[in-house]
Amino acid sequence: MRDQIDRRTFIGGATGATLAGLTGCLGGGGGSEAPAHVGMVYSLGGLGDEAFNDMTHAGIQRAEEELGIAYDNTEPEGQSEFSTFQQQFASSTDPDYDLVTCIGFSQLSALQENASEYPEQDFMLIDSELDADNVASYRFREHEGSFQVGHLAGLLSTREFSHEGSYSGTEKTFSTDPEAKTVGFVGGKENPLIKKFEAGFIAGVHHADSEIEVRSAYAGSWNDPGRGQEIASSMYDAGADIVYHAAGATGSGVFSAAGERGRLAIGVDSDQSLSSDASHTIVASMVKHADTAVFNATKDVVNDEFQGGSTVMLGLEDGGVEAVIGTDYEGEIPQDVLDALESSREEIQNGEIDVPTEPEN
Repeated sequence: MRDQIDRRTFIGGATGATLAGLTGCLGGGGGSEAPAHVGMVYSLGGLGDEAFNDMTHAGIQRAEEELGIAYDNTEPEGQSEFSTFQQQFASSTDPDYDLVTCIGFSQLSALQENASEYPEQDFMLIDSELDADNVASYRFREHEGSFQVGHLAGLLSTREFSHEGSYSGTEKTFSTDPEAKTVGFVGGKENPLIKKFEAGFIAGVHHADSEIEVRSAYAGSWNDPGRGQEIASSMYDAGADIVYHAAGATGSGVFSAAGERGRLAIGVDSDQSLSSDASHTIVASMVKHADTAVFNATKDVVNDEFQGGSTVMLGLEDGGVEAVIGTDYEGEIPQDVLDALESSREEIQNGEIDVPTEPEN
């Protein structure tokens, strides 16, 4: 996916009135003729993660195509660059950015200062919230979608299930072992947000069967596939048939481990079965529609309806998160499993199931 993105190298040191050499694309109507200009400050890990950042990029691409806006991308390589890139977009006059999109909770601290310093600049913040008139915040009920894929993992782990596919050019069988009753969770960096993914997943697994063991571990990085593969391999070797990751680009290592061992994995943020070379390992993904949040916020700016000072919360009920069956597994999941997932989704939506945001002790 990364090679398909039109990218230019960011030239450091640009300050004041203009931004130089932003990575990405200036499109949609071109220059001053566009109805709005948007500056994208991505989360750590950058574009090509086939997950959170790429999902938000899809949202701004949709806005370019449907609304005719123009946008530029920046890909911070460290925490300290968040503030710099936010400021460069906010202080630019050629172009004058109508919206600066700040992707990820890690940008909150920098934005708290910059939103105050640039009160006339509209900002969007994803995965956290800031009470400021010039900031529109978007958060998600990741625990609800994670409950759904956890429920799926639990239901499949307790029965004999197999899928014929391939990995690295070799035909393989990807299967579960109902005798093991073990699944796994791999997080990126350990923080309250990713704990919501873990908490929902564990609750969903135990909704299927309270005796299933859930092994959890954190890689400490969003961009270390080798570490993700090492952790997942140890989980599979300990009996896990399915491992769910919420680890950004680190998660590609989980898919590699599943491919090598003929086990199953669950992706995150986007339908990762559509972009991964290890698609036959991905039985499902917990899709988090950050693309919709980016598109809607941009549309609000174009329509002069910017939702500054508000927080939009997106969950199962409004399509903000969902469990999506992997493209290679469509038609293979037993109907009683699909029916059970539909039932738990309805129970979450009507309040019969209260999904935790912190993992069970």
